[in-house]
Amino acid sequence: MGVRILSDLYYSIPLSARIGTKIALLLNWHHDNALSLGYPMKQGLHIQLGQQLKMTPQLQQAIRLLQLSALDLRQEIQNTIESNPLLELDEDSESAPELASSSTENENDDQAELDLDATDNFKEDLRVDTDWDEHYPGSSAGAGTGLDEEGDSWEARSTAPESLQEHLQWQLNLTHMGDPDRAIAEALIDALDERGYVASPLSDIADAVRQQKLQPDDPLFPEDDEIIAVLHLLQHFDPPGVFARDLAECLTIQLNMLDDEVPWKRQALQLVSQHLSLLEARDLDGLRRKMGLTEEQIGDVVRLLRAMNPLPGEALSSSAPEYVVPDVLVSKRGKRWLVELNPDSMPKVRINDLYAGMIQTTRREEDGSYLRGQLQEAKWFLKSLQSRNETLLKVATRIVEVQQGYFEYGEEAMKPLVLADIAEAVGMHESTISRVTSQKYMHTPKGVFELKYFFSSHVGTDGGGECSSTAIRAIIKKLVAAEDARKPLSDNKLADLLNEQGIQVARRTVAKYREAMRIPASSERKRLV
Repeated sequence: MGVRILSDLYYSIPLSARIGTKIALLLNWHHDNALSLGYPMKQGLHIQLGQQLKMTPQLQQAIRLLQLSALDLRQEIQNTIESNPLLELDEDSESAPELASSSTENENDDQAELDLDATDNFKEDLRVDTDWDEHYPGSSAGAGTGLDEEGDSWEARSTAPESLQEHLQWQLNLTHMGDPDRAIAEALIDALDERGYVASPLSDIADAVRQQKLQPDDPLFPEDDEIIAVLHLLQHFDPPGVFARDLAECLTIQLNMLDDEVPWKRQALQLVSQHLSLLEARDLDGLRRKMGLTEEQIGDVVRLLRAMNPLPGEALSSSAPEYVVPDVLVSKRGKRWLVELNPDSMPKVRINDLYAGMIQTTRREEDGSYLRGQLQEAKWFLKSLQSRNETLLKVATRIVEVQQGYFEYGEEAMKPLVLADIAEAVGMHESTISRVTSQKYMHTPKGVFELKYFFSSHVGTDGGGECSSTAIRAIIKKLVAAEDARKPLSDNKLADLLNEQGIQVARRTVAKYREAMRIPASSERKRLV
């Protein structure tokens, strides 16, 4: 009876009100208490109205593909192909789809659409690919594959970046020394920082070596003079200047490696050991008085010191190189800028005709249901890829249209641009533009840039216009590069020069941009010669 009442009540509600409606029937069945007291069972009926927005799996997939980089998208495509037998790589395709290009002067170019229903026309003669391992099962680990005993190719090992510690350990292995000295040397190598300097006090290094053997009479129990002796030996390693404890020692090590006939070597050693603080303060008059040299002679000594490397450890970087695959290609054809998707940035995928044809011929209902589900997922995946391509191309084209002055004249012509500008132009939400521009790269005649590079804030100009922060940084860099090294431009002077060009910017803003570009302050940029 209660179910019939609920059904009648539900269908009595208008259809427009039934959408997104939750009807909850709360039946309180008090079997023990109600029956024991002779009361009838109580029923309650409640109606709750509400609306919910749920993301379909297809929309979630499209959003996920949209925010992937080119390398991550390749991996996603490979994983999807491995899990869905209805998808395969289109290795026979020779040309990119027509939708992968657009011009900044012609936005109405026809774009080819991916025909997902074309897979219903199955081929009768299908080519069956064979695996190389079926004919040569032992070739994958043969002598010609370039693999060592641990399975690493020599190409991978030869191109892998070598850290500073690995480079020094290799030299240590070629050096004849006893076990006690080798233990000290390895402790010194571990104590190096990224600059190549010994960052820890020698007493701490000695304690670390002593902890290996607790007996004072053990051969590995080093004395302080033994630590110093091993340190001086390691200071002859490559790169020159490594294992120094400060800048003065680093420069001294490199100067001592020069021949005695090198001009101004003795004066350079004197300056480093006694007057380095005057050089750091750019005190030319103080250096002339202390060293008894003319201004020209001081210049020769400073030029010799500039040939030294104050950061020897940075010559060997332990960080692995980052590989970037551009998603968009920008080139100039005549007077037009052409924007197109990189055909090599993603594999081309198609539906496998062999398995799709089995949907019509299979006799088992389970197999047919499975293949139909996989076919539908394959079509959704291909549509998501197509949507990603179209969105990426649309956003990149609009960016090139706005920043055409940058492509023509450089950073100083960069226009201010925010996500809302592109979102309004292409009719999308700002969050979508943010996903499209993250980890997506554009190959241009000026280099490879992330799409986010072309977005920047703005400041006002005297003419009532706007100037982008990227253009301001480019102007500051240009002014600093052209300044007199003896009288570098201060932040106030840079702000005045920008104001003369009509760009209203404060001194603190100039300082912020200068620090972001890692340009030292004017006092640190001052040169003696």
